[in-house]
Amino acid sequence: MYLLTIAHVCLLLLLAFQPVEKKLPIVGTWKLISAVVESGNDITITDYTKGKSFIKIINDSHFAFFLHDSAKGKGENALYSSGAGSYTLKGNQYTEHLEYCSDRAWEGHDFNFTLLLKNDTLVQTGREKVESAGIDRVNTEKYIRLR
Repeated sequence: MYLLTIAHVCLLLLLAFQPVEKKLPIVGTWKLISAVVESGNDITITDYTKGKSFIKIINDSHFAFFLHDSAKGKGENALYSSGAGSYTLKGNQYTEHLEYCSDRAWEGHDFNFTLLLKNDTLVQTGREKVESAGIDRVNTEKYIRLR
């Protein structure tokens, strides 16, 4: 009985001193507010609160995003885009593996981002490179948590 108690105490001490990886609480539904895209010498700032809506849904292993115009696909600014895939998160390093995308040239690519999370705001910054589509840019996206 005495040895069992010592064994339990040793096990508890061993578990207590194991390194704990702190994960950012990114699981949820996020609304994109703005994006800054740097491509060469060009910088494009997009306000996603006017004329379009973009959400990203993240669960424990996968993400999905949806973008559409606010005019329900009518008019010259009709817009729809979506994509989904798995992701990995190590500290604040977030990598999306885009498995599905309405722009098929983006499928099968990995995109590495650094995350900054403060209260209900998530900022994601990283390089998006898709050689077959002529894309090589740095994208900084600012999201607010919906749920």
